[in-house]
Amino acid sequence: MAMTLRENSLAILRYENYEKLPIVNFGYWGETLQKWVQEGHLTQDEIQNAGDGSENDRRIGRKLGFDFNWYSCFGGSCGIHPPFEQKVLEVREDGSKIMVDSNGVIVKVKDDIVSIPSEIDHMLKDRESWERDFKHRLQYSESRINLDALAKIPRPEERETPLGIHCGSLFGEIRNILGVEGTSYVYCDDEELYDEIIDTVGELCYKVVKRILESGVQFDFGHFWEDICFKNGPLVIPSVFAEKVGPHYKKITELLREHAIDIVSLDCDGQIDALIPIWLENGVNTMFPIEVGTWGASIAPWREKYGNAIRGVGGMNKTVFAQDYAAVDREVERLKPLVALGGYIPCMDHRIPPDAKWENVQYYCEQMRKAFQ
Repeated sequence: MAMTLRENSLAILRYENYEKLPIVNFGYWGETLQKWVQEGHLTQDEIQNAGDGSENDRRIGRKLGFDFNWYSCFGGSCGIHPPFEQKVLEVREDGSKIMVDSNGVIVKVKDDIVSIPSEIDHMLKDRESWERDFKHRLQYSESRINLDALAKIPRPEERETPLGIHCGSLFGEIRNILGVEGTSYVYCDDEELYDEIIDTVGELCYKVVKRILESGVQFDFGHFWEDICFKNGPLVIPSVFAEKVGPHYKKITELLREHAIDIVSLDCDGQIDALIPIWLENGVNTMFPIEVGTWGASIAPWREKYGNAIRGVGGMNKTVFAQDYAAVDREVERLKPLVALGGYIPCMDHRIPPDAKWENVQYYCEQMRKAFQ
């Protein structure tokens, strides 16, 4: 009997024999889908509710030639709950708005600009604001988990593709709330508060994961989100990250392994090299999406340094989708020796952007299938 996409994927990440490499993606920018509607490749109905792993997401993927969207996870809410009321504080002459977002961050937005909002200020500044506005919003409750949806998840043998359990964010969520500068200042000015915030978020993530696992649903992998690096390295001191955040990773990954989950991935943008050993030491063994960036990230040097302890999903340079077939061919050739290393599944190093040409994405899937299936 032929192996399913799920079985092939897990075998690859376990360095086991497999039959074919799945052709996977990491979803699309909303603007990309709108452009493809305007070009006649998709309909407006097809791009509605097209979140990761949804039926419309699968339909779009099949049209392009992908086997599935790798980023399919079930998880609870591990962030601010209830969210802050979003409200406009000021409307400026250029049409931009200063407003409070759901995390209690003061941001600048403009309706005709599609980008990450500029952070102007943060409501969380010190212990007083922590105790008054934030601490109670980072406590566990059953309302953080959609138990009805959890109960409907198919058994592993009924799933064609892998399904992960999302384990939250142990530092990226804090960075979101405090900002990079604010996080740094709290560490320097009030280390006791810094520790309390990290411990509160870590305990919340642990309790959410524990409750989901106690339901009896079996997952194929665990997954964390961080986004705590930029093009030159981490936004946090590695030694501080290891000391204060590492134990929370270890506690959660040990829980995952008690439930037979041995693949644990992590999504972090930027140059992550300085944090990789910390993640590996604390039970995270799969890097995703391996942002190529200007620094040329790749699974190859990590495999050379860490051996089979590390796996990867990602590392495909999506910028070739804006070029031509020759650029796509070169990228597929570049990926061949990386796949041969084992423990690695190529995937876009981020969501497919608006400059991607529909025909180039289709061509990529065709060439990948010829090369690896």
